[in-house]
Amino acid sequence: MANIKSQKKRILTNEKARLRNNAIKSDLKTSIRKVNEAVAAQNVEAATDALRVANRKLDKAVSKGVLHKKNAANKKSGLTVLVNKLS
Repeated sequence: MANIKSQKKRILTNEKARLRNNAIKSDLKTSIRKVNEAVAAQNVEAATDALRVANRKLDKAVSKGVLHKKNAANKKSGLTVLVNKLS
């Protein structure tokens, strides 16, 4: 356990950030899974809607510093390829 007051504060803020980041990542994984499920079901409309939501959440995760922008770009590209194969 930290003895320095500022380090005790950092422990608290780090824990809050960790919980927030995990919630964002979990929501992101859910939206990506919905895209994959729609593609597996050959449902073009649901896949495009889910892709739009997933792209928005990926961009938001990047702006909040949860994901690196190139990581998000790679995921968006892969999902877009999957959805475009349906059309």
